Amino acid sequence: MSNDSVLRQHILYLLRGGGAHLSFDKAVASFPPQARGKRIKSVPYTAWQVLEHMRIAQWDILEFSRNPLHASPEWPEGYWPKTAAPPSGAAWAKSVKSFRADLAAMQQLVEDPSIDLFARIPHGEGQTILREALLVADHNAYHLGQLFLIKRMVSEAGV
Repeated sequence: MSNDSVLRQHILYLLRGGGAHLSFDKAVASFPPQARGKRIKSVPYTAWQVLEHMRIAQWDILEFSRNPLHASPEWPEGYWPKTAAPPSGAAWAKSVKSFRADLAAMQQLVEDPSIDLFARIPHGEGQTILREALLVADHNAYHLGQLFLIKRMVSEAGV
């Protein structure tokens, strides 16, 4: 197996929640609907806010990676939902589905042997697909930990 293939497999392992990372599906599995918009004392975000932030940030990184015409949202307001709670169960499900689809698309970029992981993204400022994929893995890992902690705290609080 070539070094390129090995590197791609390591990145995919991270993106899929391997090793010390938590998988997205485990973090959102059976999240109590009534707890998705509940604020927990000493936690600045609700589960909905974290989920939407993750979805928006991951989408932005993916689109930047593959679309030279992409314009990122304004920071920070464009990366967070306007409400603490999802407007509906369908909104939560749509966010989860979109997150999964964008994560799969980033994985496809990494899997594609025709894409040079080290080549600078032409419309960027030195970024590479490798860097962007690692950014997705890192950002997701950070916020998945928060999401899992919120889930645990709301279940302990009996919400």
